[in-house]
Amino acid sequence: MPLDLQRVLDAVLDGVIVVDREGRVEQVNAEACRILESSSEALHGQPIERLLGRTHAVAKLARAVLATGRTALESDHPVERRLDMNLVVDVAASPMFGESGTPDGAVLALRDRTIQQALQQVVGERESLAAFGRIAAGIAHEVKNPLGGIRGAGEILALRAVDAKTREAAELIVRETDRISTLVDDLMLFARGDKLAFAPVNLHQVLDEVLDLLAHDPIGARVRVERRFDPSLPDLLADRDRLIQVFLNLVRNALQAMEVGGTLTIRTRVSVDHRLLIEDGTRVPEVVIELRDTGPGIPPDVLENLATPFFTTRVGGTGLGLALSRNWVARHGGALRIASALGQGTVVSVSLPLRRGP
Repeated sequence: MPLDLQRVLDAVLDGVIVVDREGRVEQVNAEACRILESSSEALHGQPIERLLGRTHAVAKLARAVLATGRTALESDHPVERRLDMNLVVDVAASPMFGESGTPDGAVLALRDRTIQQALQQVVGERESLAAFGRIAAGIAHEVKNPLGGIRGAGEILALRAVDAKTREAAELIVRETDRISTLVDDLMLFARGDKLAFAPVNLHQVLDEVLDLLAHDPIGARVRVERRFDPSLPDLLADRDRLIQVFLNLVRNALQAMEVGGTLTIRTRVSVDHRLLIEDGTRVPEVVIELRDTGPGIPPDVLENLATPFFTTRVGGTGLGLALSRNWVARHGGALRIASALGQGTVVSVSLPLRRGP
């Protein structure tokens, strides 16, 4: 019995798009519909540029193949979606030849590499944090011991001071020693690898508590907060205190970016398609918490260094807040991602595995 071509295409794990010689969609399979958030009926007959835009690799490769008759492929292209998380795909395009020997159409294959890329990012972050932890342990050990002696000497100097100027200098020594000691304690959080206290956590209650804590802070006086919480989100096993620490830092950063006013949108959702690997080797659905601000955006050179310990653009900042947040998210088995463009605001996404209690 002859096989139905559509059933065959729908069984292919990659997204498949078939276009005619004019670059109009002839056929798509189920995976391509998922990637493009559309249906075969809506896509049929559309110019290839309508799918993802004229400048996207899908359109450019299709037109190049139709013009040259040569196979082409490109890797790691973003696919922005309206309803679900953005994707990263590899695109391959091959010509179909007619009887005249000229391209009569093209077949495009879209391979979703989002999960693979995310896993590589998580592994890379964990390795980087582990390496930094070893460095932090060495620094903390060398710095912590003499700090006590310096502080003690400063206290003695303050007690024996015979004039106000000497006393102020001694008190400055004590204050700065305490500040360095606090930084060393923060460094030790990377080095110690404190165990997480896993317990069932209502993520929306955590976010509400963070927003309540910052509600009366002057930094958020001109910012409107929108909560777009998924009501079906179940409790997950996590360390509640560490998550509060993470989101306090992320929300505060967003509010500080909108000093002149704006909107902070916090959205939660569960991604069943995208699963994260946890300690026992199983894969569980991913919980995504997205913080989107309407601030000025972040320059590319700053963006690539944001999570580097001690890197900061804020006067008086330590440069450890975001690094610590990334550390705690990674310790949960998740990932923290930042996307931004000048004039377009910033989006911070926290992915956490949906661990469930017994």
